[in-house]
Amino acid sequence: MNAKECNIRKNTTPRRTKAKTASSTGRRIYEVDEAGQGQFGNPKRQKKIRSAESNSNAFLKTTFLPKLKENEMANSLSQRKKNKMERDFFKSLSQMSEHYNISQFVHTNLEFPYNLSLSFFHSQKQIKKKIKNWQDITLKKKGNDIYFVSEERCNTGMTLFYIPVVPLYKMLHSRKDRKTAQLLLSVCTYLYQSVDIPYYRQESSYLFWLYEMLEDWLDQDEELDEDSIYKKQLKKAEVIGDFMEQKISNVENLNFFQNRIESFKPYGDFEKECLEIAQKAFELFINFPNERIYRNVYLNNNTELKDFDEDNYEDDETVISIEKYVSFFADSRGWVYDNIVDTVNNEFNQYGDIQEPIIYKIFNGSNVSGDSLDFENSVFEIINRLAKVFEDYSNQ
Repeated sequence: MNAKECNIRKNTTPRRTKAKTASSTGRRIYEVDEAGQGQFGNPKRQKKIRSAESNSNAFLKTTFLPKLKENEMANSLSQRKKNKMERDFFKSLSQMSEHYNISQFVHTNLEFPYNLSLSFFHSQKQIKKKIKNWQDITLKKKGNDIYFVSEERCNTGMTLFYIPVVPLYKMLHSRKDRKTAQLLLSVCTYLYQSVDIPYYRQESSYLFWLYEMLEDWLDQDEELDEDSIYKKQLKKAEVIGDFMEQKISNVENLNFFQNRIESFKPYGDFEKECLEIAQKAFELFINFPNERIYRNVYLNNNTELKDFDEDNYEDDETVISIEKYVSFFADSRGWVYDNIVDTVNNEFNQYGDIQEPIIYKIFNGSNVSGDSLDFENSVFEIINRLAKVFEDYSNQ
């Protein structure tokens, strides 16, 4: 299953918006630059004569500085305070430019506050192009000092990162695909044990509640008997889910991880992709042995609430928490899957934001954190590719 597009999305405003529903496959949109098409004329054609260009058109080619909105506070600043603000501004900007390795433009030929505005715009434009997870830069004021704070954030792109276990179950029971299955089993064990991805048969998981809800619906339908195809699909999801959790939770799969990679011989594109996924996961396992997917997430994306009361977690939750869109689940086909996705969409429509890994960096003269979201980026990529190979296997 390729990671599913759904209705979750990053929203820069607190207003709740209706989001898109999940689709069965991920989509990628390519933009085609059509500039230049149809511009090749007959070389023998006589050039069309035009009237001379009016001098008034030159006005349209003139670039003007944007007029900044002035307020009473800015007008009331003394020259001493303006000088202090400029010093703090460019000191913080210099530290931020050095950290992100970007060029710094100081517009000394411009007066306050245009020199600050254009210098900030130039740096912001560079960081946006260079830093994959760049989200925002804000200018903070604390006491008499001002400094920049940058926000880096994983953009999960309205995606459900759900890993199906039924395809892996089928692979393990196929003599031809058993080696490949064992390789991917080690990947799943790493995601389960180390990264701490939720599993849908765990009572504390979000998806466990959804599967339980479907079972209650079926039990309340008096017209359905025990041989109903819907009840059989749900029972299959439970039985295989319990069996596969025993397999995936076995830490021996991590002990055999490297050996399985080194001894694996791919014989086709599918096996090559599986090997690449395993190699990338093993690299994370070695470089980030104790890191979890939750290491840079905060309740309601508020860093000030890092230590929250878990007893009141559900009551305080105002964004889509990460364990709701990242999880192991049963399968990506059938009536059960369709109803799970519909239910997820309906609930996610009630939210306007999503909990994603975030890091903040403060440029106030102190040492800047070297933290990055490389680990989280790699985890999301592995899950996406893993779900895709399971989807491809199911379609064989």
